[in-house]
Amino acid sequence: MSDPADPAPPPKGPSREEKRQMRSAARLYAVQALFQMEASGQTVDAVRREFETHRFGAVYDGEEMAEGDPTLFAKTLEDAVNWQAKIDQMTDRALVAAWPINRIDPTLRALFRAAGAELVEGAAPPKVVITEYVDVARAFFPEGREPKFVNAVLDHMARDARPEAF
Repeated sequence: MSDPADPAPPPKGPSREEKRQMRSAARLYAVQALFQMEASGQTVDAVRREFETHRFGAVYDGEEMAEGDPTLFAKTLEDAVNWQAKIDQMTDRALVAAWPINRIDPTLRALFRAAGAELVEGAAPPKVVITEYVDVARAFFPEGREPKFVNAVLDHMARDARPEAF
């Protein structure tokens, strides 16, 4: 039996693996949110609130959605919006001339903007950003060649944004 005078142990925070999973989920949600913003014309604040309130950890059709890292999610959205012109230019340089960013699949466009935001302003090493967003591409395109395409484009963008990391 514990002594009532003893303070309760501090609550445990998420484990290292749980934090990694939350960051991965935040990246997936950021791509979805950027896609939604482009498709619907909603503001970044409206979409951020919707995701944080109704999607993070929500249960749909008996499946629980992952709990995303709200700080990374919000920062990625804000940076993608604030740096969109720069990110789109980096993406255009990484794509062949015949395929400017406005001609690619809207999901890929959102993915490149989210990843570009992290490459321009993020704290994560470029190789981590590339790996994470290739995984996001696999979630959206499990059967296609898009993950390889994403890897090549993000590698070029990373070298453009942070050449010192290579």
